[in-house]
Amino acid sequence: MIEARLGEVESRFADIIWNNEPLSSRRLAELAERELSWKRTTTYTVLKRLYDRGLFQNQNGTVTSLVSKKEFCALQSEKFVEETFNGSLPAFLAAFGSRKRLSQKEIDELQTLINGMREEKHG
Repeated sequence: MIEARLGEVESRFADIIWNNEPLSSRRLAELAERELSWKRTTTYTVLKRLYDRGLFQNQNGTVTSLVSKKEFCALQSEKFVEETFNGSLPAFLAAFGSRKRLSQKEIDELQTLINGMREEKHG
């Protein structure tokens, strides 16, 4: 099962992989050194941790994702709604909308999503 939580630094590291994959573990270590000031051993330790969580793989020295960034973000969102609003998307939207006024464009985008979900369900 994929663990849908990353700390801030892990998120930055995951973004390096998502933005550059496929990449060699050597190249990943170079990017992590440049962008995060990490030593090679730190890179491999964190990569192993994210591998154990089911997010990435390192096969024959090539690092790729097992879960896309979009899929990961969807998992995080689902987990947040489940934990915070007992799985109720309407409750989440009501809470969100009570603090932030949605633009007409955002409302139209939400309506398009809802209509698409209706079509999938009845189609």
